[in-house]
Amino acid sequence: MIINERVTDYINFLDKELPENLLYLEKYALDNHVPIIKKETQGVLRFLLQLIKPIRILEVGTAIGFSALFMSEHTSSACKITTIEKVQMRLVEAIKNLSDERFTNRDKITLRQGDAIDVLKELVEDNLNYDFIFLDAAKGQYMTFLPELMKLLAPGGILVTDNVLQDGTVVNSRYSITRRDRTIHSRMREYLYTITHMPELETVILPVGDGIAISLKNH
Repeated sequence: MIINERVTDYINFLDKELPENLLYLEKYALDNHVPIIKKETQGVLRFLLQLIKPIRILEVGTAIGFSALFMSEHTSSACKITTIEKVQMRLVEAIKNLSDERFTNRDKITLRQGDAIDVLKELVEDNLNYDFIFLDAAKGQYMTFLPELMKLLAPGGILVTDNVLQDGTVVNSRYSITRRDRTIHSRMREYLYTITHMPELETVILPVGDGIAISLKNH
């Protein structure tokens, strides 16, 4: 835990309960060890969506579709959500969930299958832009995605990056990290330094869940 576990539990206790359809999907993910956005992250995401009221959302990392469906519940009927996933076993579940009639706002969501960097470049070629981007994919690839995301993020748009503090381990020395995780560790530190020092972005990092970075693209 990044912050005191009792504090997190109390904050989550105060938060709104998920609707029954999302609660079912959350339970499935937890029971099957599928990584989805944590309860406290859901609260931040819901707040931002209702504050900003985005019309065009891009998500990098669909998993089983939970966060896309969650965002569809907290956006206007005019909002369109594009979400990207490449892992086949996740796609099977995502396709099933995104067509489930229990999710009445599922028609807002378009699933793009394939490697994220390839799909991002296709979106750039199509001259698309988004006023809200949620990055929750392979952490070691965040720096690879960033140049394309900057092209796709509209001025005044928000980029939300999940899992940036890696449960607090990002602050540790590289040599205290297991050898197999050192590349991800160094790449995440590079990503955080970059988004906090880019003149095009105003970024705040919150110790929520596994860490969230919220970046505003300057006009």
